[in-house]
Amino acid sequence: MKIIFLSSDMDIVNEWVKNISIKNFVLCYDIESLKDEVHTSEFCIIIVDYDSANLSINKLISSNNLPENTIVLEKSPEIATGKILLSHNIKAYGNSRMLKIHYDQMIQTVQNNNIWTYPELTSALVKSVKQNSLNINSEKILHNRLSKKEIDVVYLILKGMTNNAIADKMNITTRTVKAHVSSIFTKLHISDRLSLVLLLK
Repeated sequence: MKIIFLSSDMDIVNEWVKNISIKNFVLCYDIESLKDEVHTSEFCIIIVDYDSANLSINKLISSNNLPENTIVLEKSPEIATGKILLSHNIKAYGNSRMLKIHYDQMIQTVQNNNIWTYPELTSALVKSVKQNSLNINSEKILHNRLSKKEIDVVYLILKGMTNNAIADKMNITTRTVKAHVSSIFTKLHISDRLSLVLLLK
């Protein structure tokens, strides 16, 4: 797997290389060099420094030329920015100064063809989907694959409730909620709450 950085800020690139222990990477400064690198690689992940390359990434989005597996990081991530970027098929969005453990989780998630965000954005995305906004197809998926209790748990997840809050609301243990959530993920072939939101909205 090739990691491609799109940035004109060598300080942040050096910080990524040092703190995240990246050894195999290619640095691109503009769209043309990025396109060349993407075309010469079978599988790559592009990490964009939004603070220095926002014009480039916005141009790729607006021209419908965004490469697959594009991650956008910035020093002060915002929920509104994250929502917009995710709606344009960005695979991950977060803080450019995240810890190595979060970076590793993000890369693994994108490699598995899933979407990764930081917790506050994930929570905001979950809360933005209301129970009554589910379309007929989403409701069919739930009723065809899940038990009544699991459907109740899904609707509470979509309200942005934590496992503990769901346990209180349903008068069951947190352990039981976790078991329901695990079963829901298995039956719907997803791995996390954000994937649930994206599947159903």
